[in-house]
Amino acid sequence: MILFIVGLVILSTSNVLCNVLYYQPEAVHLAYGDNIHDIVVTWSTRNDTNESIVEYGIGGLILTATGYSTPFIDGGNEKQKQYIHRVWLKNLTPNSKYIYHCGSKYGWSNVFYLKTAPEESADWSPQIVVFGDMGNENAQSLSRLQEEAQRGLYDTAIHVGDFAYDMNTDNARVGDEFMKQVEGIAAYLPYMTVPGNHEEHYNFSNYRARFTMPGESEGLWYSFNVGPVHFIGIGTEAYYFMNYGIKQLIKQYQWLEKDLNEANKITSRLQRPWIVVFGHRPMYCSNANKDDCTNHQSLVRVGLPLFNWFGLENLFFKHKVDLLLWAHEHSYERLWPMYNFKVQNGTYEEPYKNYKAPVHIVTGSAGCKEGREKFVPHKPEWSAYRSSDYGYTRIKAYNKTHLYLEQVSDDKEGAVLDQVWLIKDDIFPAYNIDHLTNKI
Repeated sequence: MILFIVGLVILSTSNVLCNVLYYQPEAVHLAYGDNIHDIVVTWSTRNDTNESIVEYGIGGLILTATGYSTPFIDGGNEKQKQYIHRVWLKNLTPNSKYIYHCGSKYGWSNVFYLKTAPEESADWSPQIVVFGDMGNENAQSLSRLQEEAQRGLYDTAIHVGDFAYDMNTDNARVGDEFMKQVEGIAAYLPYMTVPGNHEEHYNFSNYRARFTMPGESEGLWYSFNVGPVHFIGIGTEAYYFMNYGIKQLIKQYQWLEKDLNEANKITSRLQRPWIVVFGHRPMYCSNANKDDCTNHQSLVRVGLPLFNWFGLENLFFKHKVDLLLWAHEHSYERLWPMYNFKVQNGTYEEPYKNYKAPVHIVTGSAGCKEGREKFVPHKPEWSAYRSSDYGYTRIKAYNKTHLYLEQVSDDKEGAVLDQVWLIKDDIFPAYNIDHLTNKI
């Protein structure tokens, strides 16, 4: 009899535990919407709350916006399920500090804050932090990035692929934990992303579900304007994973041509003379491994094999893109202005003034369990500076002619290891398009 009662108690307790409901918001993060005065708030709950609400305001939580949630089921054997909530905050007052929280009648997040961009955004001098390849294990730069984001040092963060290592691990629990970790950055400023190779599991579903980027490509490619800069995010994995889909690669290339054509019009370039592209896998690098960027015929650079279809270097050179930001290599490397393996400096004394080809920066050293990346012993002539320190890159677009970059070392307690000014006398950089070749 006693054993029977004990068994009933255990069974009853087990049923209660199995039916626990988790409504508390997790993994809150922001991104730009259709423009920089529209912000989308994204978060997750374990169970369906039937409502998605953000309460916000300048002087208090006096405004309310509602959105929707969609179920996300991880592709692992446990089929772990959660609900991703999205709410758009439209037409926010420029140059203002808002507070907000998100959730439902079942539970609310902590109160966060965000600072909106000035009204005349093209005349604004934004500061952006850029990094790639950050996991939730050995994420050495994370605490410094959290602190600086919450102190208001940045207007935007750009994570150039590879999250958590990997988001699908342990039936997506590693991805869940990573999203909680980056909340200390992403809940305070727009956290813009593109996928890397570590997101490819289950056809990039963990990436597509968790982030909300502008446009209709589920964050695989898109563009946005910040101050005098037109930013373009691209999915380089289309060149390497066929489950990404050749149709997706074609769609991205066609979209990219159209976006660059629009950004390169005189009226557009007068307003935003800087064009900056970011994608995960670089065209060039001098690391001591067998990654694609160590090959002369890098797929991102020249296109798919045999026919050289959809190569990006000619496209970026033709449209006079100023700066290319990459990751994937767990190191930092700054190149001289370069096209087709040829250095195209402005002058010997001032190589980055009126440069004659795009400037490449590889910044994939935020920190992950795979550790640091080594370089080949002899630095190529096209490589200007390189470091294996953990860290990240800061960009400040001072105005329409001067753009500043610096590399921060977390190993050296936030010391600046490298810095460079991109300067141009015209809205267009000084490329000679006659040098454009189809025989890369």
